[in-house]
Amino acid sequence: MTVLDLDVSRETLDRLSSFHELLNKWTPKINLVSKTSLAEVWDRHIRDSAQMYPLAGICRNWVDMGSGGGLPGLVITIIARERNPELHVTMIESDVRKATFLRTVIRELGLTATVLTSRIEKTDPLNADVLSARALADLSSLLSFADRHLSPTGQALFFKGETWQKEVDEARKAWSFDLVSHTSKTNPNAAILEVREIKRV
Repeated sequence: MTVLDLDVSRETLDRLSSFHELLNKWTPKINLVSKTSLAEVWDRHIRDSAQMYPLAGICRNWVDMGSGGGLPGLVITIIARERNPELHVTMIESDVRKATFLRTVIRELGLTATVLTSRIEKTDPLNADVLSARALADLSSLLSFADRHLSPTGQALFFKGETWQKEVDEARKAWSFDLVSHTSKTNPNAAILEVREIKRV
């Protein structure tokens, strides 16, 4: 089976489908994704999140910030269960109800992952190999979080919308970083920003 350009087993696809069902079930109660996008969860959220996985390569410590409904944190966890069992995903989510949802999915789908119910800036440094975020904050704020939680040799992967270049230009006023932009496969005007060597100017 293929999720975007990623070949996955029937078991992985079943887990992604079960996650989809749980997301649909919980969203009316705690607003995990917007009501307008609920009918498009598979394409707009799950497939969108899955495209991040191949950008990371082999790693052991992935931290997803502001995980919310598990996008991309739970999607990465589900894919990695088959493709990279050594990978451990830690999801940081300050909203107690959303953190409860994340833990419920982990338990019901037989996954291994950690959920931290805390604020990103108050969480002890996590030394992540990969640090991800989707629809969380402007790039300058994300770089501040990365400065705290990313290992010196790690990479950050941040989903950004149509104004991503403007955010990059603004962030460079306060930060030095290496950047590779990857055009989103679900929205040609959006990008995944791969960021390394982050330093304050």
